[in-house]
Amino acid sequence: MKIVVLGDSLSAGFGLAVEAAFPAKLAQALKAKGIAATVTNAGVSGDTASGGLGRLDWSVPEGTEAVILELGANDALRGLDPQVTKAALDNILSKLAARHIAVLFAGMRAPRNMGVDYVKSFDAIFPALASSHRVVFYPFFLDGVATDSKLNQDDGMHPNAAGVDAIVARMLPRVEELISAARAARAS
Repeated sequence: MKIVVLGDSLSAGFGLAVEAAFPAKLAQALKAKGIAATVTNAGVSGDTASGGLGRLDWSVPEGTEAVILELGANDALRGLDPQVTKAALDNILSKLAARHIAVLFAGMRAPRNMGVDYVKSFDAIFPALASSHRVVFYPFFLDGVATDSKLNQDDGMHPNAAGVDAIVARMLPRVEELISAARAARAS
């Protein structure tokens, strides 16, 4: 199973050794469960949803069977128009569907200090797109990690190695669902 993690610094492993980044830890967890998979790190620190769209074709090479899409955090931190973020993510999901690539869509939440209207508009992007594209959905990539200082680096935004372990453990059932979807697509 060839999986690409298309994301930003949260998946790229900002501030961590390569082997402690989310894609590497996920590959280890899958191997421990007896699932043969290569997990490619296509995370770029600082990337936005529009940036991910711009590099989609070369970041997700031919032969990729599944993608974990983790983008949007930088859009929210920069206060970008949620409609721009939504359009870029929608386009990415459409392009992956056209290529018959299974997707696990990892949601993001806007920082609460961005204001009620912004938070409401931004946070609604992810469940709406997951529903319309019928992809495997994980509502919040940083679930259980975002507010725990023991699981984050000193910047309070990026998970440390223990935080990445927590993310992998929480997401693993959804990743297994993704792999099942990719295998079903391969068989059809």
